[in-house]
Amino acid sequence: MGYKRVALITGGTRGIGFGIAKSLAKEGFDLAVNGVRDKSLAEEHLKELQGLGAEVIYCQGDIAVAKARDSVIGKIKKHYSHLNVLVNNAGVAPPERKDILEATEEDFEYVIRTNLQGSHFMTQTVANWMIEQKKTDPDLMTCIVNITSISAAVASVSRGEYCISKAGLSMSTQLFAVRLGEYNIPVYEIRPGVIATDMTSGVKDKYDRMIDDGLCVQRRWGVPEDIGRAVAALVRGDFPYSTGQVIMVDGGMTIPRL
Repeated sequence: MGYKRVALITGGTRGIGFGIAKSLAKEGFDLAVNGVRDKSLAEEHLKELQGLGAEVIYCQGDIAVAKARDSVIGKIKKHYSHLNVLVNNAGVAPPERKDILEATEEDFEYVIRTNLQGSHFMTQTVANWMIEQKKTDPDLMTCIVNITSISAAVASVSRGEYCISKAGLSMSTQLFAVRLGEYNIPVYEIRPGVIATDMTSGVKDKYDRMIDDGLCVQRRWGVPEDIGRAVAALVRGDFPYSTGQVIMVDGGMTIPRL
């Protein structure tokens, strides 16, 4: 291949997404970084990625909106003309944590449209493009990685909509893994545990105490780079025969213990 591999990371300018973007830049990827913020607010992070050797384009858009997803893909096609990796990382939490007996449909729809619907249909669009690319270059290395959460399997009644969205994305991983097997496009799921990001900053004291009390086998917060390293191993092709599998990055939090 006479060109660098290209990865699209949704929600790639902050938190886990930025950790993933840095890892892929170090792996030698060029990047398409998606986010909802104005480019000026993401400029510092984009420059940091460029400093790691990557060519970087910023694809602004809300993946919950079909036209925005199409715009993101259109920009990548125009600039790079190819795409090897999709990382569905963009995610939102409910505006307020509410007990499932009190949570609203509005909050439910807001979370589902981004975390599940947007990611699922981004995968659909990218998968069809990858299939087209494979027709002209059967040896093209491609894969799709969904970033879910331990919340896909660990019930949290104060943010049920988030748990449901991540459980749905977990099933989306398996569905696309099955559908894309004939094209040799592996689809993986990474399931982070408690990761230090903007999203978890509001509950830092709570989780500091829980981690000190043994919540995780490895008694520390996870960091975005932990997720980035896992994604790098997958997109590098280190797990070519493991499509549809879940990679836990939770410090042993979900190991059943007595």
